[in-house]
Amino acid sequence: MAIPIRKPEEIQKLKNAGRVVAKTLDFLKHTVRPGMTLLQIDQMAEKFVRDSGAEPSFKGLYGFSGSVCTSLNEVCIHGVPSEQVIKDGDLLGLDIGTKMQGYYGDAAITMIVGESSDKKDEELIACAKGALQHAIKSIRVGMRFKELSFELEREIKEAGFVPLRDYCGHGIGTKPHDEPNIPNYVDGNPKQGPKIKNGMVFCLEPMVCQKSGTPILLDDGWSVLSEDGLRSAHYEHQVAVVDGKAVVLTEL
Repeated sequence: MAIPIRKPEEIQKLKNAGRVVAKTLDFLKHTVRPGMTLLQIDQMAEKFVRDSGAEPSFKGLYGFSGSVCTSLNEVCIHGVPSEQVIKDGDLLGLDIGTKMQGYYGDAAITMIVGESSDKKDEELIACAKGALQHAIKSIRVGMRFKELSFELEREIKEAGFVPLRDYCGHGIGTKPHDEPNIPNYVDGNPKQGPKIKNGMVFCLEPMVCQKSGTPILLDDGWSVLSEDGLRSAHYEHQVAVVDGKAVVLTEL
């Protein structure tokens, strides 16, 4: 399947959707506190998205019950909002999608709830965020997507961690998930596969585990963690390739 090339007016619509994601994540980052439930956080985020003129695109997507993936501690991605109460020192991943005028936005952060003295949590977050920033800076026209995956994997491993396997970044546009798939690791030759072109829009999302990248799916059918059972981190941005370089659509 061909990777869509977006026109400037489409990229602007994607940026509008992405800006709501960025504003919602910023709101949650400054509002979430110990004693809240994951469901309360989800409800706050949904209200913020709707008040901003967008729809929460994750709600009902593939049967997901919430508007936000709330991934707590050992859960790396796709955590389901519940009545679980968060506490001081918890590691919380927040992944949000929006839809505006038929176009989608998508981004994620991992944050420490309240105060924590756990250096490993800080290192996990720094690795996920740093790998994402490095990958975005490395994007250029003519680069292969597998080379981008190579850059992500190298950054994660050099920090002493491993990428979660079987889950990946993705294209985005008039569908929440589109071509191509962009893993955080490379199988095979990175000099093979489709090349990055102006007008492409996609999400990069390093998912960082401590010792094992082998995923375990919990009984809820959504929550994914590493088989090592240790805490993990996840960061995501949506980018468009404009004039030969990446423009982040999901930052303030």
